[in-house]
Amino acid sequence: MKVKGLKKLAIAGILATSTAALAGVTVTGAGSTFVYPIMSAWAYAYEKATGNKVNYQSIGSGGGIRQIENRTVDFGASDAPLTPEELNQKKLLQFPAVIGGVVPTYNLPEVKEVLNFDGKALCDIYMGKITKWNDPYLQQLNPGVNLPDRPITVVRRSDGSGTTWIWTNYLSKVCPEWKEKVGFGTSVNWPTGVGGKGNEGVANYTKRMRGAIGYVEFIYAKQNNMPAGKVKNREGNFVAPSMESFQAAAANAKWDKMKHFYEVLTDQPGKNSYPITGAVFILLAKDKPESSKKSVNFFDWVFTNGDQEAARLNYIPMPQNVKDLIRSYWKENGLM
Repeated sequence: MKVKGLKKLAIAGILATSTAALAGVTVTGAGSTFVYPIMSAWAYAYEKATGNKVNYQSIGSGGGIRQIENRTVDFGASDAPLTPEELNQKKLLQFPAVIGGVVPTYNLPEVKEVLNFDGKALCDIYMGKITKWNDPYLQQLNPGVNLPDRPITVVRRSDGSGTTWIWTNYLSKVCPEWKEKVGFGTSVNWPTGVGGKGNEGVANYTKRMRGAIGYVEFIYAKQNNMPAGKVKNREGNFVAPSMESFQAAAANAKWDKMKHFYEVLTDQPGKNSYPITGAVFILLAKDKPESSKKSVNFFDWVFTNGDQEAARLNYIPMPQNVKDLIRSYWKENGLM
């Protein structure tokens, strides 16, 4: 009976090992809600192609940074790039994965036209100084549009967020009062507004409350059939968010692997540049090479196979020359 029992245990062990092998490798990541739609699509395609899983938690960039700092995930994802000094201090590596845009979206069913905004208008709305949709300044930006006499409900993020970092970084560049009184970061002391968790939360609040305005990653506005306002850029043009206008903003980027690819894409020059553009950055732990290698295998696959899916969801894939730089960066850090 003992021998039979041992045989059964041995067979069970072989089956368990086989099942684990069939299950493949699991890569864990957390952070940016901005990147969640494309990360989900990539993870699905990656598992289908390789048998390896990617478990990504959409918890906001602040949470993603904390989790990779605590080494509880294989990679973090943040729309707020860390400076070379921060990365060295935290023993992290960083590279960009994809580019997208943050858009003002609003709930005004009676207005059929796409609204124009500029830095002053968005700043004054989020400072609580413009409180009605038919404010003379908004009317001036939108001649011929019958703006309603309706209170504006400001919606913003309640969690630490790279989308907030991009939004407030833009406001700090175009509005001196915002820079002085609020500043920019993944979290700020908001002068006004209702907080929603994640891009999903802001989109849902804005969609539910008539007269609301919020800021979300472009794909969330598209998925929820919500308007995405045009924003006046440095050249004085009102530009709609699109792959082309994000690409125009990213064209000026100077990706430098010596600076761990630190780059800010808000308020870029160019007549067709959308001014609230940003990249999603992946964070890896230098002192956990095996964990980081799993992540690199996934993103290496993404850089070869994921561009079409990114474009379908209105993200901008990284240009080939930047992918080559990133692969060189991985090799120099012993991850390829």
